[in-house]
Amino acid sequence: MIRIAQVAPNIFPTPPTHHGGTERVIHDLSIALRNLQVEVTLFAPADSVTDIPRVGDHLSLAALEAREGRVAPGVPAALEALQMEALARRLDDFDIVHCHGEFAHAPVLGARRCRSLTTVHWRVDERDRALFFAGFPDLPVAAISAAQEAGIPAANRAGIVHHGIARDRYALRSEPEGHLAFIGRMTDQKRPDVAIRVARAAGLPIRLAGTVDVGNPDYFDRAVRPLLGDDAVYVGPVDDSAKGRLLGGARALLFPIDWPEPFGLVMIEAMACGTPVIAWNRGSVPEIVEDGVTGFVVSSEAEAVAALARVGELDRAQVRRRFEARFTAERMAADYLAIYRRLLGR
Repeated sequence: MIRIAQVAPNIFPTPPTHHGGTERVIHDLSIALRNLQVEVTLFAPADSVTDIPRVGDHLSLAALEAREGRVAPGVPAALEALQMEALARRLDDFDIVHCHGEFAHAPVLGARRCRSLTTVHWRVDERDRALFFAGFPDLPVAAISAAQEAGIPAANRAGIVHHGIARDRYALRSEPEGHLAFIGRMTDQKRPDVAIRVARAAGLPIRLAGTVDVGNPDYFDRAVRPLLGDDAVYVGPVDDSAKGRLLGGARALLFPIDWPEPFGLVMIEAMACGTPVIAWNRGSVPEIVEDGVTGFVVSSEAEAVAALARVGELDRAQVRRRFEARFTAERMAADYLAIYRRLLGR
């Protein structure tokens, strides 16, 4: 039996309560790997609620902030250092160490880097990643999309694994309500303001959900709040149940990103409900959305409005079937397992 360590970030518990797509993916991956007879140990904060064997004595940053209010800016780095110490003490217990964090794991792994895998859940085209990859050319990195892999040096590339989620988390909703949906961080990368403008131009109400981005806290008050009204309602963060109701009842999900999105988990969550996705042609979008099948790929607000007039042409049952064929946790786990075996066979 292959022994795998899954090393999650320390920002949110794994799985998360509301926000935390990375932590959700890691937990779904861990469960699906266990179902494939892989021995999984999860390195994650102490407030994580899971039946996967777990290592971690410290609360997540989110739990600390909920308990103590604003914390010192060095707390995330301290939590990561403590987690890396716990990992270093147990390296010999695992055949593969799969890390989903930022940078600190690479020097800790040392000679074990060749028997490790790193998944970066963020953009890789900025200076910090260039320095990181150049300094650790022996660190295998799995991309979460071909768009993301283009920014990873050839020496580091270990394969592409699209995200997946638990097959039964969301169910097909064949008859939607009249609203549109937007789910994501309230930030200028995700552009909820554009979603509201597109919905209004199409004459459709929209419901928006997600957290206010801690890295850009004034964006919501400046760009989003003035646009809210009876036809554009912000409902705040949502858990899985509320997300399923919001997405399942939506005529379409609007995904008006303004950055090179490395994946975009909410797109496949919508597809799991049978809800078409209207997404801007940036980053991973053309890999995830099958234009004219599971949604429409657009390049402007005008194109998005025109696409909304066509969503009734799409078969919601077919949208769900394409989710089941492409974006389940079982498929994700099988893809990662193939990479683990390839690394072990070197």
